[in-house]
Amino acid sequence: MKRIMILAGGGGHTGYARILAEQLRGKAELHFMVPEDDRLSYNLLEPFGEVATLIKPRHPTTPTWRYALRFPKAFHQSLRQIKGENNFVVSTGSNFCIAPAVIAWLKGVPVINIESADRMTRSSQTSRILQPISTVTALHWEEQKKFLKGRVFGPFLPTKEMEPWDGGYILIAGGTYGYKELLDVTSKTDLRDVVLQTGRVDPTEYQRKHPEWKVFSTTDHYKELIAGANTVVAPPGATPLEAVAYGKPLVIVRYPMWSKAGTIEDARLFANKLNAPFLSKITTKNLDLAIIKAKGRRRPELQNGAALLAEYLILNSS
Repeated sequence: MKRIMILAGGGGHTGYARILAEQLRGKAELHFMVPEDDRLSYNLLEPFGEVATLIKPRHPTTPTWRYALRFPKAFHQSLRQIKGENNFVVSTGSNFCIAPAVIAWLKGVPVINIESADRMTRSSQTSRILQPISTVTALHWEEQKKFLKGRVFGPFLPTKEMEPWDGGYILIAGGTYGYKELLDVTSKTDLRDVVLQTGRVDPTEYQRKHPEWKVFSTTDHYKELIAGANTVVAPPGATPLEAVAYGKPLVIVRYPMWSKAGTIEDARLFANKLNAPFLSKITTKNLDLAIIKAKGRRRPELQNGAALLAEYLILNSS
C-alpha cells in the first residue's frame, strides 16, 4: 500500500489534513506530523493513522527571536522523523510544514504543498518557500495561479458524516487562537440560541454572562455542531468550507490582528467565492444584519479539491 505523510500545522491546516485523510482512508498507509503542543490536531488525525509530533517554530504571536531558535530545532527533529520510504509528503501550508518538507525533499521524497483557500491576492510565505521544491502546489481557485505556479484542484470540502439539520442555534467560531473582538461583540447582542467556540480565549467570562449558551474552547465534535447550526459565523479558513459542505448559511469575519495571514481584500474575495456576507468591522448591528442576509443567500456548489488531490496522489505514487 502507498505510504503518504501529511504535515498538519494546526487550525485550518489540520482541517485540510483531515479532509484529505478522509479521501485517502483505505487507499494508502497514512502518517501524520502535528505540533507537539496541539492535542486537538493529534486527536483529530489519530483515527486515520500514526501521528508524530514536532515543534512548531512560529505561532501568530511568537516573537522573531524565539522563532529563530525554534526553526533549527524543527529541522533537527524532522531529520530523525521523516522517512525516505514515503511516496509523498503533503504540506498543508503552515510554517510548521517547512522544515519536514525540506527534509523530505532532501531525502528524495516528492513534496506536495497546499496553498490556503483564503489566499486570493498574494501567496503565503510557506508556499513561496516550498514552491521550488514542490512537485505540485495544490491550489483551490483559478485566481491563485496569478501568484503561484500550481495546479487547481478546488476547495477542500469535508465528507459529510451526518445529515444536516436545524438545531435552532447560531455557531460563532473564534478559530484556533480565539477572536476576542468577535466574542465580545457577540456577547453584547440579543442573540439567544448561540454556540460559542472561543479557541485559546478563556471561555469563563462568556459562560458566566450567558449560562443559556453552549460555550467551549475546543471540541472533537465540531462537525456535529456545524451540521446542526442554522447559521455559521467564522473567520476565513476551514470552518467556512465545512459550513458550505453542510449547506449552512455563512457569515465571514476577518481577524484584524492577523494581518500577516491575509489582507482584508483576501478575506472579502474568499467570502465572495462562498457567496457569504463579509464583515471587516464587527458591531452588534452589522453582525445581526449579516446573519439575516446569510439566510437569504444561495449556497454555492463547489468541486471537492480534496477528492481530486487524493486521486492524484494514488495514481502518481511510485
